Amino acid sequence: MHRRRLAPTFLTLALVLAVVTGACGSGTPDDTTTTPAASPTPSVTTPIPTPSAAPTTPAPAPTTPAPTPTEAPTTPTTPTTPTTPTEPPPTPAAEPTSPSTSLPGEPIDFGPRAGDVLGVIGVQYDDRLNLRAGPGTDQEILARLEPTEDDLVAQGHTRMLPRSFWYEVEAAGTVGWVSAKYVAHLGLTEDITPLVEGQLGMTPSARSMEALGRTVAESQLSDVVESGTFIAMVVAPDESGDIGEVTYDVIGLADDALRGLRLHVFGTPSSSGFTLKSVEVTVLCDRGVTADGLCV
Repeated sequence: MHRRRLAPTFLTLALVLAVVTGACGSGTPDDTTTTPAASPTPSVTTPIPTPSAAPTTPAPAPTTPAPTPTEAPTTPTTPTTPTTPTEPPPTPAAEPTSPSTSLPGEPIDFGPRAGDVLGVIGVQYDDRLNLRAGPGTDQEILARLEPTEDDLVAQGHTRMLPRSFWYEVEAAGTVGWVSAKYVAHLGLTEDITPLVEGQLGMTPSARSMEALGRTVAESQLSDVVESGTFIAMVVAPDESGDIGEVTYDVIGLADDALRGLRLHVFGTPSSSGFTLKSVEVTVLCDRGVTADGLCV
C-alpha cells in the first residue's frame, strides 16, 4: 500500500492519458439510376404457304395396292434404362447470426476491479463526460455525466486504444465506456489551509473567487510544467453568500498512486474581492483507496 502524504513539496507533475474529442459522421444521399427501356423487337410475318392446284388429269389406279407406310415411332427405338429417383441433397442449416461482440482496442489486465466506485475528474464545470457504447471517441454517446458525479461502478473491463485507455462502468443504470483520463477513485478529504499559506508565504486574496481558487490550484503545481498536467474548474464560483467558494481539480501528478487533487476553496468577501478562508483537498487515486481513504 502506498500512502500519499501532503507536504510542502506537495506535488510534481506527470503525464496522464490523452483524450480525444468525440467525432460524428454524416451520410450522403443515395444515387438513383434509370434503366434504359429495351429496344422493341421487330415482328416477323411468316408467309402462309399457297396450296398447289388440283391436277387436271386423274392419276391411273395402281394395279398392285401400295403398301401402307409404317408410322414413325414417337419414342426412341433404343430402350432407356429407368433412372432410380434419388432424394435431393439436404439443405445445409443456416449459420446462426448474432450481433458482433467485438470492440475497438485491445483488452488489458489493468484498471479498476469490478465493483469499484469511481468519480468523474478533470471535467470543466460547463462540460460533461461522455458515457459511450464502446471505447473510443467515435462510439455512440449513451449519457453525459456531471463533472462531480461520484457513483460510477466499474465493470472490471479495460481496453487500450492507440492513444487512450477506456473503462467499462455503470452510471445511473446505463452501462458504457468512459475515458480513463477523466475518472478516478475519490479518497480522503482534509483541510490543508496552513500548508497552502505556507507554500505561498501569505494568505492570498483576489478580486474574484475564480482567481483566488486558481491561485490555490497553481500553488500545488511544481516549478516545471510537464505535458499532460492540467487544471479544471469543476464547480463554478459562488459569490452570493457570506462565504465564496469554488472547486478546482489539479490532474496529472508525478505519483504512481495519486492522480490529482480536488481543491474546494473558500473565501471571505472584502472590499477588494475575496481573501482565503480555508482549503479542503480530496485526493484522487489511480489504483484504489484504503478503508481510511488513502491511495494504494
